[in-house]
Amino acid sequence: MSVHIGAQPGDIVERVLLPGDPMRAKWIAETYLKDPVCYTQVRGMLGYTGTWRGVPVSVQGTGMGMPSASIYTHELINEYGVRSVIRIGSCGAIIDSLKLGDVVAAIGSATDSNMNRVRFDGLIDYAPVADFGLLRTAAEVAEGRGVPMRVGPILAADAFYSDRPDLYGRLADYGVLAVEMESAAIYTTAARYGARALTILTVSDHITREERMTPAEREQGFDNMVQIGLDTAIAGAA
Repeated sequence: MSVHIGAQPGDIVERVLLPGDPMRAKWIAETYLKDPVCYTQVRGMLGYTGTWRGVPVSVQGTGMGMPSASIYTHELINEYGVRSVIRIGSCGAIIDSLKLGDVVAAIGSATDSNMNRVRFDGLIDYAPVADFGLLRTAAEVAEGRGVPMRVGPILAADAFYSDRPDLYGRLADYGVLAVEMESAAIYTTAARYGARALTILTVSDHITREERMTPAEREQGFDNMVQIGLDTAIAGAA
């Protein structure tokens, strides 16, 4: 039983979807999973296990930001034997070609966080990247569903309200698609402990155009992302 999750051994299966919002974890479990069971409510961070297409899947909220996401990723992998984690969440687009509702898969995650600089004594800028097998599977799943998923690098930012929004344009010049707040930590933690990780996002805001989904659009517009994540999670399962 871990400090922050508190589930019993066997409550969590080896494949887990990681929404940041615990209420989104609840919505995913109740909307998509068969016979979902809530295995944790510690600190209000909900987690569920059920089945998708007959295969057991867990869904665990992680909270916002890299410190919180790294805690849950670490405990899932090291204390519950999780082997693959797929972050599903929202992002703010920074390139013009993305629009609200588009789905993005993060091949890599740039970051302004110091977490990895501290990890490597300030000597190396570690590049957190997705697991290629999961990324390839997600691309195939999206193509099979007719969803034009965009694959590219994103930014995992420490601050939601930035004092340097001018940097987003510079990042876009280097091919960075969008901004969120967790993926660099999730990718790094999974790599460190031999697990697989991927991030699939839905564009809920366009930062440079100051566009955003309504709350209703957020709930109804995440279906493609969630089903791609679930199908990717169970691919190859017996």
